[in-house]
Amino acid sequence: MDPVGGLLDPRARGAFILRSLLSAPWSIRIADEAPLTLVAVVRGSVHIDMGTTTATIVPGDVAVVRRSEPYTVADSKSTAPQVTIGPDQVCRPIAGVVGARPMGPLGLRSWGNDPDGATMLLTGTYHSPAEISRSLLSALPELVVLRPGEWDSGLIEHVIREVDRDAPGQDVVLDRLLDLILITAVRTWLSRPDAHPPRWYSAQDDPIVGTALTRIHARPDQPWTVASLAAEASCSRAALARRFTELVGVPPMTYLTEWRLSCAADMLVRTDATLETIARDVGYAGPFALSAAFKRVRGVSPRTLRSATADR
Repeated sequence: MDPVGGLLDPRARGAFILRSLLSAPWSIRIADEAPLTLVAVVRGSVHIDMGTTTATIVPGDVAVVRRSEPYTVADSKSTAPQVTIGPDQVCRPIAGVVGARPMGPLGLRSWGNDPDGATMLLTGTYHSPAEISRSLLSALPELVVLRPGEWDSGLIEHVIREVDRDAPGQDVVLDRLLDLILITAVRTWLSRPDAHPPRWYSAQDDPIVGTALTRIHARPDQPWTVASLAAEASCSRAALARRFTELVGVPPMTYLTEWRLSCAADMLVRTDATLETIARDVGYAGPFALSAAFKRVRGVSPRTLRSATADR
C-alpha cells in the first residue's frame, strides 16, 4: 500500500454537492456532522467561523473543513446565524431571527435565498468517514484555505458545468470531481512550508527511516521485526530504533501496529472483506488476533466499528 496514495484516496459515494445562491445578509449554521466538507467561492465572499479558527474566502479560493462540530458560514462575521443545516441536510430556520430571506431550493442542485444572489458557493460534503481514509482525516487541520495562485482552481469550472447537468451517471461524475478537488487541495497543502503533515510523511525523506516506512507501508502483512527492517535499511537494529523513534515519534513496532490497524479500519468501513481476509492482509494470524489488537489499541472491536459505520 502506498501511504501517500492511501492518504489521498477519498471515495465519495453520492456526495452532497450543492450550489448556493445568496444575497446578504445571510448566515448558516452547519451542524450536519459531516467529517469533511469543501467550500469553494465562485463569486462574492464568505466568512467561515469555527470558533477558534476563522477565515474569509473569495472567488477562486477553496476551504477544506474537517470538523463534525457545528460551525458558521456567512456573508460577514457580524451576521448572526439564520438557519441550521442538520445531519439530514435539511434547512431549518433558527427561532427568533427576524428579517431574514427564506432559504430553499432554487433548481437542480441549487439552493439559497436569491437566484440572482451576489454570492455563489459550491459545497461538496462527504457523508461518512468511510468515504475518506483515516490517514487523511487525522492528518488535516480543521480548516485549510487554498488561494487561486497555489492550486488548480479551474477544477471548480468543471463542477459548475456538471452541477447543471442531469445526465445518466451524473452523481458518479460529481463524486469523482469532488475527490479530484480534495486530492489536489491536500497535495497542495502538503507542499506548503508551513504545513504540519504527519511525522511519518516527513520522515520518508530520511534514507534509513524512509526505507523502513516504505517496507511497512507496502507490506503490512509481512512478519516484520526491528532486525528485519534494519536489514532492509542496511543499518543496525539500534540505529534504526533510535532514528525511527526520533523522526516518527514512536518505535518501529508500535508504528507497525498502528499502521496495520489503520489499514484494517479502512478495509472494515470501505469494503465487505471478511475479518479473516482483513487479518491476513494486514499481518495478523487470524480474526481473533486482529480483534484483540483492535480492542486493545482502539477500544472497540472490528465488528463494532463496521456496524457503527454502516449505520451512518
